[in-house]
Amino acid sequence: MSGHSKFANIKHKKEKNDAAKGKIFTMIGREIAVAVKEGGPDPANNFKLAQVIAKAKANNMPNDTIERGIKKAAGDGNNVNYETATYEGYGPSGTAIIVKCLTDNKNRTAANVRNAFSKGQGSIGTQGCVSYMFDEKGQIIIDKEECDMDADDLMMMALDAGAEDFSEEEDSFEITTTPEDFETVRKTLENGGVAMVSAEVSMIPQTYVTLTEEADITNIGRILDFLDEDDDVQEVYHNWDM
Repeated sequence: MSGHSKFANIKHKKEKNDAAKGKIFTMIGREIAVAVKEGGPDPANNFKLAQVIAKAKANNMPNDTIERGIKKAAGDGNNVNYETATYEGYGPSGTAIIVKCLTDNKNRTAANVRNAFSKGQGSIGTQGCVSYMFDEKGQIIIDKEECDMDADDLMMMALDAGAEDFSEEEDSFEITTTPEDFETVRKTLENGGVAMVSAEVSMIPQTYVTLTEEADITNIGRILDFLDEDDDVQEVYHNWDM
């Protein structure tokens, strides 16, 4: 991970998200509803819900909004039934893209995702065609300017809690964990007063692709923008080294 700081990308996403905070909260609300439906309303006994709550907090969703969403999902039998759908494909110059969705209409979502790839001269592939290039990891990003702890102390706190790796970049600290240890590490940092820019289980590329042609950069930007505009799309992972 070292040498591939995602902080600039995260800040870019945050800026876009700030302009559409309601949309982000709606997307996370869907994830809360699905997690509660699958595993119940108690995050202590529902690992998936605990992950979604961590993501909600990293996106500055108020605690009362999170709690209302959990209560609504637990008590409303008339909620829309969302299904998960994952699409994999290729962008310019063989860049790998994974798209995770929550949808109440898979036909609509599949058509929209396929259209987004086509708009950027990309193509949808078969299930598993690019996911082998990624590792599922817990990923926590900490802004150096928001962190009062010494780097060594922060590293020891994270590693003692079960983190796999700790890297220091120019403007951030990056902590990776197994998916199973993510919540323990995240909660340890939270209890220690560490502010996190991002905290979620993510798909992290094993290697990155650098694009040098202007047309390729424009096209992958088009793919990502179209996917970002789709309400059914929850997460997009790629190995483009921005």
